[in-house]
Amino acid sequence: MAVHFHEEDLPAGVLAPGPIAVDTETMGLVTPRDRLCVVQISDGQGDEHLVRFKVGSSYDAPNLKAVLGDPARLKLYHFARFDLAAIEHYLGVLAAPVFCTKIASKLTRTYTDRHGLKYIVDELLGENISKAQQSSDWGAAEINDAQRDYAASDVRYLHRLHDVFVTRLAREGRTEMAQACFDFLPTRARLDLAGWAEHDIFSHM
Repeated sequence: MAVHFHEEDLPAGVLAPGPIAVDTETMGLVTPRDRLCVVQISDGQGDEHLVRFKVGSSYDAPNLKAVLGDPARLKLYHFARFDLAAIEHYLGVLAAPVFCTKIASKLTRTYTDRHGLKYIVDELLGENISKAQQSSDWGAAEINDAQRDYAASDVRYLHRLHDVFVTRLAREGRTEMAQACFDFLPTRARLDLAGWAEHDIFSHM
């Protein structure tokens, strides 16, 4: 298992075919304001790839965009709503189709309100991940080893979680409901970008 660090684009041919786990690191939670700094990708074979974008980047990353925009590849996320918005806003790519482990957790782990990646990985996989670098400066000139390992851990377990949740969703009879949620996520991300992040357009008021 290794973490590979790349500047401005993903090298061609480094990912095996099939689903990919995807995550992003940004300067904050307001997508149009807080620039995209890192995109993490894993094909589930043991390595993670981090693509870092520097200040002033043109986000011209043809290899990365081709992978993210491939409609034949399932993208695995934890809280896809945020990552989809960041990727589309900065890279101009719709990174779908989608499977979101946070939504799958909320639909199947109804016995808890702890749906953060750390809690899910601990319970379902028996692994411990650190969130110490979650609020660190991803726009710094140098991304240190602790940051790199943290970023890699956000995609390291998503393939295994996907397998668990596929089984649990089927067991609870919620596969179709989950898929409908996943299919709507790109639209939800676009609503966020368009200014409806804090408004439920389905509510009465």
